[in-house]
Amino acid sequence: MSERDGHVEADIAGYLGEQFGSPVRLHDVQRVAVGWSHETWLFDAEWTDDGTVLRQGLCLRRDPGNALLREMSDLGTQFAVLRALEATAVPAPKAFFYEADPAVLGAPFLVMEKVKGICPSPWGSAGQSFYRDAAVRGVLPASFTDALVAIHRVDWRAAGLDFLGVPGPGEDFVRRELSKWRALIDASAVEPDPVLIDVLCWLESNVPSTDRRSLVHGAYRTGNVLIDEDRVSAVLDWETEVIGDPMYDVAYVLSPLNREGTELLSNVVDERAFRERYEAGTGVTIDDDVCRYYDVLYAMRSAAFWMSATGLYVDGRNTDLRLARTAWSIPVVLDNAAKALGY
Repeated sequence: MSERDGHVEADIAGYLGEQFGSPVRLHDVQRVAVGWSHETWLFDAEWTDDGTVLRQGLCLRRDPGNALLREMSDLGTQFAVLRALEATAVPAPKAFFYEADPAVLGAPFLVMEKVKGICPSPWGSAGQSFYRDAAVRGVLPASFTDALVAIHRVDWRAAGLDFLGVPGPGEDFVRRELSKWRALIDASAVEPDPVLIDVLCWLESNVPSTDRRSLVHGAYRTGNVLIDEDRVSAVLDWETEVIGDPMYDVAYVLSPLNREGTELLSNVVDERAFRERYEAGTGVTIDDDVCRYYDVLYAMRSAAFWMSATGLYVDGRNTDLRLARTAWSIPVVLDNAAKALGY
């Protein structure tokens, strides 16, 4: 453990002690290298209440100030979303505290429940093997689909999620998304590839009209869910959530960008099984034409993400070595978009 991490742990314990009204000790502290936008700490907090020793597994996410998604990934918004989801069927971590004052830990942070489960990477051989075996057993494919159904069935107005912004009818939702991700491209300070310019023009010229509205996760795939005993125990990474067209999530699941070396959607679920279970669970028929548009939009969005990563590393604002190798991903996703546009 570095000296810096030791200071952070002491500050975390001090902060939690104030919240719980009793001195807190941290056990099994891990600073985990997951996610791209925030520093993540996992630990058990132990304190005493009226002579009873209590212990709670916690996860702390801190904004390093140089996040890939910039202001789009706001921990205060994530805290509010998690709080709103507590009374719903969506499997999500319970949120305990949000602290905006950077004087406490040097940056804003969120404290939430540490949920039991694992999160194998779908991009590595070990993760792919895990999902392939789970697909054969059959429980995880159904649970993965059901968790998305639960998200899309949330009564978002009753849950108070309209603070996310409610798009108007017609093209408003899509145009909001285009504007948001174009802004990230501009903020990256990386020169756009000519193919990306073509993709952006195509997207602007072919905006679909939709009045469907639901809570949308925005990045629903394996790698963004925790799994315990072949079931989704928690949906993670509430950074790109919006109120909008549920097909936006469906297209993300269907996209070849989110599977590696397999026909299984998100490396775990057969497409026909996913379609049948999703439509039965939501009562919504999958709109393939709109999903094809969103697939191109996701390619643009992925390019924006990797351009952001590259820009942060090149100008020295973020020293995460994973960012150093992201430039190669830009032509990969643009190649997929080019093929979708008939190049």
